[in-house]
Amino acid sequence: MKIAILSRNQNLYSTKRLVEAGKQRGHEMVVLDHLKCVLVIEKNKPHIYYRGEKVNGVSAVIPRIGASATFYGAAVVRQFEMMKIFTAVESQALVRSRDKLRSLQLMARAGIGMPKTAFASTTKYVDNLIEQAGGAPVVVKLLEGTQGIGVILAETHASAKSVIEAFLGVKVNLLVQEFVKEAKGIDIRVFVVDGQIVGAMKRQGAEGEFRSNLHRGGSAVALDLSPEEKATAIRSAKKLGLGIAGVDMLQSNRGPLVMEVNSSPGLQGIEGATKVDIASKIIEYVERNEHVD
Repeated sequence: MKIAILSRNQNLYSTKRLVEAGKQRGHEMVVLDHLKCVLVIEKNKPHIYYRGEKVNGVSAVIPRIGASATFYGAAVVRQFEMMKIFTAVESQALVRSRDKLRSLQLMARAGIGMPKTAFASTTKYVDNLIEQAGGAPVVVKLLEGTQGIGVILAETHASAKSVIEAFLGVKVNLLVQEFVKEAKGIDIRVFVVDGQIVGAMKRQGAEGEFRSNLHRGGSAVALDLSPEEKATAIRSAKKLGLGIAGVDMLQSNRGPLVMEVNSSPGLQGIEGATKVDIASKIIEYVERNEHVD
């Protein structure tokens, strides 16, 4: 079948691995930059043009949509859905996962553990905001941040108040979360595909860095998950409706705490740590579902 990968850069590791895995399984693989797609919305005839040519013959789509292109990327995915083409990540799930506040609210309602989180739109109640997140130290997260960018550890009440007031003062939305001390700068990334865990790794922040993101210089090793960690990861992906998900969790004294669920998780770190061919797992997922309307 013909599988389209929506990606801004065909040379990215994840994109190249998906192309390689698809070709190895006998599929025709094409990479489409979603920002270069033109959407034509017409009664009973939705279609897409790419670089001036009509997109034809595509059986399934694997979205790799970056956070900065969520709005248009989701629109492109939605257009493929209107064309009755299977998408490995649904447009609504993509949008839902990118809204950090909404995704946390959905998971909290489902009884999924997470760091205590507070949210406000005004500087008037900053002291209470910090207290409701457990008091300093706290983690301040920009709602639009990704790969550890826009995540700040405020070690004192005064520094937390200063950071929060600065961001809210310029109308930047943020979350304030408790700092889980016992995690010791370590978190877990669990890769879920089609409701099944296909890989998990433990990530350690670089020396002097509380963020464990590999983009920030962290390191990763494969991890055997506890039954509770497995169940939490699968429930989180399911609650957000994601067929492909990277579930980030902390190990705490009260069990696994979900920090975020990523709808376009990178393959390089997880494949390197686990030695599992995650790309082929994704292609197999597409093969099982491409005929489903």
